[in-house]
Amino acid sequence: MRAVVQRVTTASVSVEGKAVGEIGNGLMVLLGVGDEDTDRDLEYLVEKIVGLRIFQDENDKMNLSLMDVKGELLVISQFTLYGDVRKGKRPSFIKSARPDIGKMYYEEFIEKTKSLGIKTEKGIFGAHMDVNLINNGPVTILLDSKKIF
Repeated sequence: MRAVVQRVTTASVSVEGKAVGEIGNGLMVLLGVGDEDTDRDLEYLVEKIVGLRIFQDENDKMNLSLMDVKGELLVISQFTLYGDVRKGKRPSFIKSARPDIGKMYYEEFIEKTKSLGIKTEKGIFGAHMDVNLINNGPVTILLDSKKIF
């Protein structure tokens, strides 16, 4: 499972011109599910993302987590995180999970973060979405549950 995590002051997602999710201070997460991902990958990313210490403390050091600052979360499905362009110029997505599996893990990720008391908004799985955000910092973190990077 892969994620691009961006610290934001605000973020929103819309489908066909209609807002479907919006947050204030927190994290915007692009979440991709791979064809070999399991529940262990899901647990790893949930724990890692909500615990990332990338918010400023009173000494202006990145030392606080989403949980510490009571931040919000916007999660967007992003199968293209598994795009492989090592050969040619057209991405191959053969390492992405099938849509039914991807959707299942995407929804489980959202439910798990909500169960932790985090206000979690989302996009619509499989839809063409327009995402707007103000990246605070900017702070952008890449995560891979297999620890490839």
